[in-house]
Amino acid sequence: MLELKKTMPRLTCSRCSRPQSYCLCTYAHGVLNRTKVLILQHPDEHKHPLNTARLAMLSLQNAELLIGESFPQLNEILCAFELRFLLFPAKENNVIQPLQALSDTDAALLIVPDGTWRNVRKLIQLNPILGTLPHLSLPIGQPSEYKVRKASETAAVSTIEAIVRTLSVLEPDQDFTGVLRPFHALVEQQIHAMGADVYERNYRR
Repeated sequence: MLELKKTMPRLTCSRCSRPQSYCLCTYAHGVLNRTKVLILQHPDEHKHPLNTARLAMLSLQNAELLIGESFPQLNEILCAFELRFLLFPAKENNVIQPLQALSDTDAALLIVPDGTWRNVRKLIQLNPILGTLPHLSLPIGQPSEYKVRKASETAAVSTIEAIVRTLSVLEPDQDFTGVLRPFHALVEQQIHAMGADVYERNYRR
């Protein structure tokens, strides 16, 4: 009888959750942000090996990530901030907050739902308080550099890119380009791992 060999699971980094041979921690340096970033991540996105919210957490000093669908602690968190924003396109009945610079003294909270459009809408439905917050919408800018993940919307950007673009407007005195270093490294790792031919055939725009 042939004996089946057991494959050993790959060791992963406890900090960035990437395989140790593809660890991104050396690229992540805590950039100071006055505006607290609270990422509400759908469980499906948490399981995705290419989720970028985790990289944003590594690269920002003032950020928190909660995983789930319902967040009963939101009321308490919101009470600690004078200004609270939801980074999500607004519907007609929502208050749209202009994306503009904040004062140095503003105690602001930026809530960023993370997941597919369908899952994010579910998060907002299950947490009605999110719908009462002023919504921030990103203007159409440069195409996403997330070259290894397909999106249904041509103007869509990754979570980490959306956070960086928003913080760059809210805090124009701070340079947030360093937050994207592990993201760029992740993209290059994936392109190298899949090979140039596969990338050109399936992902090249």
